[in-house]
Amino acid sequence: MQTRIRNWRSAAGMGALTLATACGPADAPVTPPPASAEARFAYLTYSGSDPIFDLPLSEGQARNPILAGYYPDPSIVKVGEDYYLVNSSFTHYPGIPVFHSRDLINWTQIGNVIDRPDMLDFSGLTVSRGVFAPTIEFHDGLFHVINTCVDCGGNFIVTATDPAGPWSDPVWLPHVGGIDPSLFFDEDGKAYILNNDAPEGEPLYQGHRAVWIREVDPESFAQVSEPVVAVNGGVDLSKKPVWIEGPHLYKVDGKYLLSAAEGGTGPQHSQVILTAESPLGPFTPHPDNPVLTQRDLPEDRPEPITSVGHADFTQDGDGNWWAVFLGTRPYQGNEYNTGRETFLMPVTWENGIPRITAPGDVIPHVIDRPALPAQPDAPLPLTGNFTYTDAFDEEALPLHWLTVRIPSEDGYRLETGDLVLEKRAQGVGDPGHPSFLGRRQQHTNAEAYTEVMFVPGDSDDEAGLAAFQNDAAYYTLGLSLNEEGTSVVRLRRRASENADPDGEIVTEVPALAAPGEPLKLKIAAQGPEIDFYQASPEGEWQPVALGEDGTILSTEKAGGFVGTLLGVYAQSE
Repeated sequence: MQTRIRNWRSAAGMGALTLATACGPADAPVTPPPASAEARFAYLTYSGSDPIFDLPLSEGQARNPILAGYYPDPSIVKVGEDYYLVNSSFTHYPGIPVFHSRDLINWTQIGNVIDRPDMLDFSGLTVSRGVFAPTIEFHDGLFHVINTCVDCGGNFIVTATDPAGPWSDPVWLPHVGGIDPSLFFDEDGKAYILNNDAPEGEPLYQGHRAVWIREVDPESFAQVSEPVVAVNGGVDLSKKPVWIEGPHLYKVDGKYLLSAAEGGTGPQHSQVILTAESPLGPFTPHPDNPVLTQRDLPEDRPEPITSVGHADFTQDGDGNWWAVFLGTRPYQGNEYNTGRETFLMPVTWENGIPRITAPGDVIPHVIDRPALPAQPDAPLPLTGNFTYTDAFDEEALPLHWLTVRIPSEDGYRLETGDLVLEKRAQGVGDPGHPSFLGRRQQHTNAEAYTEVMFVPGDSDDEAGLAAFQNDAAYYTLGLSLNEEGTSVVRLRRRASENADPDGEIVTEVPALAAPGEPLKLKIAAQGPEIDFYQASPEGEWQPVALGEDGTILSTEKAGGFVGTLLGVYAQSE
């Protein structure tokens, strides 16, 4: 990509730089440009290079994961020859991405379910609250997404005739508690809602939960029958199973199959199956559980895929079954910065139940493609190694860009090929709506770089790049001023909730550009380490800091359920 070099007059509202004329004295003073309320970013280039994605593919093969990076809790529905998939997005906005595919391999994001500020209210929520584990279904000409807004309203349903949107305002379900609701439409026209909630009586141990089911009206979703417990704790209560969640109900050959995740969304994650003759049960655990897990494998295996579970099932054109599910790719131990990703595997049927892995099976990084006509690659790569540049030359910000929580107003605009970002008093670590926009880190080894034009008014003003996991786990690499008014590049880090929300200053070095001149900034992650660079538009990258601790951005250390975003910010403390 060719770097664009612009002068002061191309930066709206920033004023003109007054220099001595060629015939004037050589030491004529330079009038400093006025401070800017906005930062301008010419592009953001993202590049990923994981060795596992260099594995060669033969004809008829595809890569796992199918959605690399923070795309957890997948749910899928088939409508004719089309497949639609949704993921959790917590308090990132727009929320609940919607993908389309015809071959289950190449996916294109076509919309976001939560794309209007008045749909939900994420005010004051930490990053890993908000919307959990959506389920997408199609019935009677309508797409349905049922979901939980954790700490912001409870369970709800939205509908759309087109999965790209617009989606309806939420229909709230006050009779459905807990999280992870799913919707099942039976062949007789009846509808049922399943959900994770507390068990009957007092929980017997930490993590003791239950799956509940009730009949609801298929149009209003009002409760028709009293809820009953479909699964108490898990497949074997005597073993104290934890966090039974993400339930889905299917009807296959006249029998009802209840599939749910068990073991928590970590290395002990698994998928289990129960069966019943009626949609309200009673449900009997199948003796061959779990049907998906990697917890029985050696921890020191190379290039592991771990924490697999939260599966949903579909079929291809020949009637073969497939499962989408979440998993992780740690770079060491249980540490990964990419979040939980979406994987695909074929399903076999054994003893009347769908099986994804048998004991000892390893989830592969390369799979055989489904028996579906291959479709062209999506415009935005979602797996494999790639380099992609957002040039900001479209009318709207692309669908894969996210901010934190739901803004009352955008605070940014696209203008003449630039992303113009308003600086705000709320910084990246503040629990409100910072002036930050980012895209997912999809590789263990990833780079993101940009060119910024910004005139700070004082040392409190910053604009640049951020690697953001949550309010208490981030790095910022920003253009600012020091106390003497000299242009500097400042690296900040926040690694715990007890740390200063503004982050500690790791280092501060002279900027390779005068105030008002464009400056390039780069963040480069290599597993547990992360490097930071700056450069003039035509210059070579110069290190700002090398070998910083990237593990603070891992889910293991930062907590929660999200992955790292790489993006741009502008702030004024």
